[in-house]
Amino acid sequence: MSKAMLYDSTLCIGCRACESACSEKWGLPYDDRIAAEERLSAHKLTTVKTHGERFSRRLCMHCAEPGCVSVCPVGALQKTAAGPVVYDADKCIGCRYCLLACPFGTPSYEWNSTQPRVRKCDFCADRQRAGKPTACSEACPTQATISGERDAMLAEAKRRMAEKPGEYYPRIYGLEEVGGTSVFFLSAVPFEQLGLNTQLPDEPLPGLTWAAQSKIPSVASAGAVLLSGVYWITHRREEVRKQEGGEKS
Repeated sequence: MSKAMLYDSTLCIGCRACESACSEKWGLPYDDRIAAEERLSAHKLTTVKTHGERFSRRLCMHCAEPGCVSVCPVGALQKTAAGPVVYDADKCIGCRYCLLACPFGTPSYEWNSTQPRVRKCDFCADRQRAGKPTACSEACPTQATISGERDAMLAEAKRRMAEKPGEYYPRIYGLEEVGGTSVFFLSAVPFEQLGLNTQLPDEPLPGLTWAAQSKIPSVASAGAVLLSGVYWITHRREEVRKQEGGEKS
């Protein structure tokens, strides 16, 4: 059964317990300075963002059909049957196509490392395999972030909206965006007011990336033919000049 997460902005108090738990789980540094960095980075795989009196979270959305996986030429990124999109640094060649392909801008890169890796939330894949919730949802004191089976998370989102319809914007973010994700958002206001991209297509991105990638062989072939032609013409001219010079002498 596929896993998912529900983040309810109406219950978030901005305590950043999710950030701290995530950093501890990954063995990353965390202090007041890092807490104040409201952006994802190689040393901060989830972040709480402030929007006046409201808060939102950022982390890998673990798309149902991830664009990052579709563009990775070596299989360093994989979508598991359980839901998490995981990363294998041993396979990574550092092309960083995944950074460009992610519609949510979540993967980061260790630019200052001598052996750089891509860094991203892996949805606590190891914890979820063991039947545990994600570290961030376990740490949340208000149930603003919860995790579990996908169907259960969707049911809980709909239950909350039905019980207090006046407190929620009538939509679940992540349900349809780019073919659906494993992280769902609830909000009291339109999602763009929380900094979420509301201009994304409903279609999965791999179909779009494949449409572009499928043209690469023909473009490469055409380029090879063109370069061969240029090479032949250039050298043919040189041969003609040599022959003409010999005849004149």
